[in-house]
Parts: sequence; C-alpha cells; structure tokens
Amino acid sequence: MRPDTRLVSIMHANNETGTIQPIAELADIAHASGALFHCDAAQSAGKIACHVNELKVDLLTIAGHKLYAPKGIGALYIRRGTRVEPLIHGAGQESGRRAGTENVMLAAALGKACELAIPQTGDPSLKVLTDQFFAMLQATWGSLAVLNGHPVERLPNTLNISFTGWQGQSILDRLDHVAASTGSACHAGMTEISPVLKAMGLDEAAARGAVRFSLGRMTTNDEIKAVVRQLTTFIERPAGPRSGGIGSRDDL
Repeated sequence: MRPDTRLVSIMHANNETGTIQPIAELADIAHASGALFHCDAAQSAGKIACHVNELKVDLLTIAGHKLYAPKGIGALYIRRGTRVEPLIHGAGQESGRRAGTENVMLAAALGKACELAIPQTGDPSLKVLTDQFFAMLQATWGSLAVLNGHPVERLPNTLNISFTGWQGQSILDRLDHVAASTGSACHAGMTEISPVLKAMGLDEAAARGAVRFSLGRMTTNDEIKAVVRQLTTFIERPAGPRSGGIGSRDDL
C-alpha cells in the first residue's frame, strides 16, 4: 500500500490453482489505508460463499459463464455510496453507469443461474469427487504428481497438478475426450511458464508439467476414473521404440 493507492483489486480464488485468498482480511488492510477494495469472484461464485458483507468488499464482479449462465453476461456489485465512473456515457441505463440497451434475456439467464447455484454452493460432493481424483492420481503417479496451490484453502472443483518429467501441453495433446488446460501459454512455438506458477516459486520443469483439471456439477466418478486410466498409460514405458502411441516420459 502506498499513500496514493486508491483501489485494491484481488481475485477471490486463483483461476489456475483454485487457491482462495483471505479477502476480508485484505479488505481491512485496504480500508485502513483509505482505499476501496474490489474482488474478482469470477472463479468462486457458484462454488463457495460470496457474501459481499462477509467479504467486506466495495466492489465485486462475477462472470456468468463460470456458473452455467450463457457467455457474454456478467455483473458488478457496487456497495451503496461507492462512486463509479460510467463505463459508457450517454443514456441512463443501468443507473447511468453503462449506456445502451440492456440484454434482458442474458440478464434473466444470469439471475436464474445464480438461483440454481445457491443449493450447489458449499455442497461437499464436488470436493469429495475432486479429492478422489487427486487420490487416484497419487496412487498411480506417486510423487510424480505434485499438487500446486494451497492443499486446503482452494476451490472444491480445481486441481492444478505438475506431472514430473512431462510437458503439460504434451499430456493434453494425448488425452482423448478430456477438456483440461495447461498452466503454460504457447506462442509461436515457444512455451512460456505460467506467471502464477513462477510467482509461487515453482522451478521451470515443474511449471512446464502443470495441468489444470476443473470438475463440474455433471462430472461423474466414472469420468474421473477414465481420465486416470489414460494418465496411467503415460507412465508405462513401452517395450520397444515409440510407434505412434503413447511414449515414455523421456519421449517428451
């Protein structure tokens, strides 16, 4: 915090590791210095409690598609008395903060998605499934599968795993019918280490081997078992030279 700090913005939960930040404590620090506090709850809304009074935030944003609403709709919470410069000047829509005709259909869809998310928030079944997934990975990969992020204070659906000796993108390329993501971004044939994992202190090899798995409301136990079976084949070294199938770790 500096004397001229006017706004602090922190994400409620990290999008790569799922680690949950101590938002209420951070908001207290910001307010003690006279700054406003904004929380990006795109990843956390619909998964864990996001009560603005408990979080002590002045501003909070959510993204609809992160909680099963259509893409292209979001919401900004503004605490009463907090002054915000209009995003688009002109007409008086959205209390004068964003001129232009509102998309009523998407706004209604976001409201319904939030309504449906209420009974899901805090439901332990998703965390149980995620923990089972990680336990299965540990049973097959052992110490070669390393959890990135806080072991407890993280979203119930997110697993960021470094597969030792592998490139994360190479694993994704070989997974069939599995939608996951890597902590690396590839640009013009160059693989860059995730700045999040780098800031956490991971070495280059561990960061390059990171894969993020995100489970959802419809994910089943059979589905995670199918993913684990595919991943298990990756650590089985073939008897002969690689011939179009999954190779050993040294092939990558």
